[in-house]
Amino acid sequence: MAISLQPHAGMRTVPGRKLAGRLDGLYVAEADHFVTRAADRLDLTFDGIAGDHHSGPTRRSSSREPWYPRNTVIRNERQLSIVSPEEMTQVAMAMELPELKPEWIGANLSIAGVPALSMLPAGSLLFFEGGVTVKVDAQNAPCRIAGRSIAEHAGVADKDAVSLLFPKVAKRQRGLVAWVEKPGRLTKGEGVSLKIPEQWIYDV
Repeated sequence: MAISLQPHAGMRTVPGRKLAGRLDGLYVAEADHFVTRAADRLDLTFDGIAGDHHSGPTRRSSSREPWYPRNTVIRNERQLSIVSPEEMTQVAMAMELPELKPEWIGANLSIAGVPALSMLPAGSLLFFEGGVTVKVDAQNAPCRIAGRSIAEHAGVADKDAVSLLFPKVAKRQRGLVAWVEKPGRLTKGEGVSLKIPEQWIYDV
């Protein structure tokens, strides 16, 4: 007798889909520096951006991984920091700042034209026109370190207040962290197609 397997009650899936955007900006940080600087092109390897602050096959755990002792060597799924210029504008407005530059918060890629980029699910694939493929790991949670950098670059009087404000207003708008699945060269202005996987909430 054939057995019919039914989905778990209450489980709902959302079909995968495709989107398109544009590589609006490229940025790289020195090995010992959080803040990035603009570039017209970047060469990506399986380690990320050569010489960048977050490059390498492994990294040391931090407060983001409280299940490990601090500085435990783990896989580096945070090779790249990706932001949206549209979301950066919204965060700047919420902070009452005239601008918020990707460099100030250590971004590597700025991708325009993707609605709610920070909400892309883990596993989303970004296929760049020049041949590079990047895979999304997770949202990038805003922190006081980035907030302090914003305060210093924006030249505000109350730096402590701005440092605390950024994590509050930038939640789910600070972008994504990702890693290199297929290396190659990225060039500012090239197109990017996004493959968003089927999604579901595990609520059993």
